[in-house]
Amino acid sequence: MNCKQLNSIGVEEVLAFLGHLPTRQNEKEAWYRNPFAPENQASFKVDKPKNLWYLFSEGVGGTTTDFIQKYYNTSVKGALTWASEQNFSSFHQQTKPLKPHPNYHIDKIMDIAHPNLILYLHERGLSEKVYTFIKELWFTIENKQLYAIGFKNNSGGWELRNTFYKGALNKKDITLLPFFPETESICINIISKEAHQKVAVFEGFTDALSFIEMQKSFQGDLLILNSTAMIKRAIDSLTPYPEINLFLDNDPTGRECARNILNAYPHAKDFSHLYADHKDLNQYLIEKRQRQALSAQNKGNTSQKEVSSEEQKENCKEETNRIKKGVRKKM
Repeated sequence: MNCKQLNSIGVEEVLAFLGHLPTRQNEKEAWYRNPFAPENQASFKVDKPKNLWYLFSEGVGGTTTDFIQKYYNTSVKGALTWASEQNFSSFHQQTKPLKPHPNYHIDKIMDIAHPNLILYLHERGLSEKVYTFIKELWFTIENKQLYAIGFKNNSGGWELRNTFYKGALNKKDITLLPFFPETESICINIISKEAHQKVAVFEGFTDALSFIEMQKSFQGDLLILNSTAMIKRAIDSLTPYPEINLFLDNDPTGRECARNILNAYPHAKDFSHLYADHKDLNQYLIEKRQRQALSAQNKGNTSQKEVSSEEQKENCKEETNRIKKGVRKKM
């Protein structure tokens, strides 16, 4: 994706995707509350025919690219990377008019309970060990109720996953989790940097959950990007840590993120070689679980064969004794 393509995506669609809906609109313009900061009065205007925005309270405006740069405090390259990871209808169908903005709201947040979500987690190699870090979200989009696994970020937004759905609600941000299982110190957005010396960095939350499943001794913080467009914010958040451990994806985007962090913090360590044959840490865990299941199955089959062999020997022994007794009687 280039800037021309990104600027063809409607500012309104991007706003709706990020959870910002207009307070009023007509055929030519739409008004929103400031998406960059809390605001009571709507001072953010979108010119629909020109696909441009202007924030009167700050006196700034521009294109879709400019908006994403300001929203995520990122570069043009970061904005293009973020947009390419999303699925905007006006990019794929630029000749068609935009559909009405999806109207959504969160209906309830609860502990993981739905069988389909438990099955999805199981298929990803994840057990009850990680349930502390996620929630079950029920939400409505365009009058259709959906449910998904929810992973909260530092701005109160949610990353959503189920077997058929991948999305997000509200503002995008990184997630920073203190993880000290021995002391059961597990929470979100309550960080004491003086006490935490280590941090492990992941691209998506399923990778972080996979790390939790496999880890045996790590104690420190977990930083999840939730989007590679969050790389600058992540880099800024890594400043206090004397030990930085990278578990990013083994693809061009993941490697670029790793390079950016290593350039900023040469003491950081890249551990992606531990799962070099897999796209990410979760794919590595899935294959590991499959190998374990196959090994257990083979072991069970071997044990069953041993039992069957012993039974056959015992049966032969009993039959031999029976024949011997019959022979004695005839004699």
